[in-house]
Amino acid sequence: MAKFSVSLALSMATLASGFLLGACENTTTTNGVASNGTTATPAANTTTTAASAKGLKIGSLLPTTGDLASIGQQMVGSVPLLVETVNACGGVNGEKVTLVEVDDQTKPETGAAGMTKLATVDKVAGVVGSFASSVSTAAISVAAPNKVMLVSPGSTSPVFTEKAQKGDFKGYWARTAPPDTYQALALAQLAKKKGFKRVSTVVINNDYGVGFEKAFVQTFEKLGGTVVNKDKPVRYDPKAQTFETEAGAAFAGKPDAVLAVMYAETGSLFLKAAYQQGVAKGVQIMLTDGVKSDSFPEQVGKGPDGKYLLSGAIGTVPGSSGKGLEAFNKLWKDKKGGTPGEYAPQAWDAGALLVLAAQAAKENTGVGIASKIREVSAGDGTPVSDVCAGLKLLKEGKKINYQGASGDVDVDANGDVIGVYDVWTVENDGKIKVIDKVSPK
Repeated sequence: MAKFSVSLALSMATLASGFLLGACENTTTTNGVASNGTTATPAANTTTTAASAKGLKIGSLLPTTGDLASIGQQMVGSVPLLVETVNACGGVNGEKVTLVEVDDQTKPETGAAGMTKLATVDKVAGVVGSFASSVSTAAISVAAPNKVMLVSPGSTSPVFTEKAQKGDFKGYWARTAPPDTYQALALAQLAKKKGFKRVSTVVINNDYGVGFEKAFVQTFEKLGGTVVNKDKPVRYDPKAQTFETEAGAAFAGKPDAVLAVMYAETGSLFLKAAYQQGVAKGVQIMLTDGVKSDSFPEQVGKGPDGKYLLSGAIGTVPGSSGKGLEAFNKLWKDKKGGTPGEYAPQAWDAGALLVLAAQAAKENTGVGIASKIREVSAGDGTPVSDVCAGLKLLKEGKKINYQGASGDVDVDANGDVIGVYDVWTVENDGKIKVIDKVSPK
């Protein structure tokens, strides 16, 4: 059993930070199998799945606790399922793949410590993570100098595109969910379609929220809309516990709708405060992917009449419409039961790109993965949606174009992909239902 205690994890992260800028050598150790812990600890909750010491070693850095736990817990099972599948069909470069899982707790500082451990202690070649944009920002500052390929299944801030264009990431960054410049466009189009002319915004004060807000304001104004609080944006502190003042400001001026870009834990408190003050009455709530989980309407709660407060709210979330989606859903049902949750297909595809790129490079290093990730995702090779079929073709020296469960995942020069978005609503019984699709094109 390989499981790290709080003190040991912190000691290793602290020690590793001393040689943070050193190159990530591809030396690995064999580890035993451990199950996920249930108590959150800084840079801890580390699980290692056994494999060959010579084989590809990857990590996952995803939130099973913290503000995004309700979504993180839906997606975290994808990466071990992928590794299990890949190892069952021969592994990568002739050896089995090792996976080290870390819970980032939706905290940048924990994500940085976890990434430091993965890069300098575990010496992984690639990492699936993180989900929160603020955590990925902290993680990529560790991953890139250590030549570890970081592929996020859900960090959607436009800031990553801007930094990639400047060369900040040196090619060690990609994501399988489209940036919020596209989701903001999709939501602005949805708002116009619904006839909303005056909209206010409230966002979590981090890379995700502020980046989304700026993109939405720009797009909605181009479509002829007015953002009521453009000059006085409401950006709430993710560490706050009360939100009465911010809620009042967000709903001031009687807008047709309020766009709320939030994480589930703090977002539920914010919206509950708005309803309790009565300021949300008669105002359409528009939400995004950060709160799209089955438990969110329950978190916000019910009114005195027993009706869910979020009933009638609408939102968007990156959809999954890839050629490999049906097979992924079947595998999930066979192995885990039920259906995969939000961002599970994107997490699967992120892991798939890591193993396919390593096989294409014929080496188990971050340098090799970074050099081939665009080729296997957006090149002119044979289209393939099955990861094992893709590995087989690569082993034969052929080129592939991976078309995954979430979409075609054609990674561009900035590490971005383009996707479609599901439009969802909260029904009177508190259930979330997808009612439409909208494209940012």
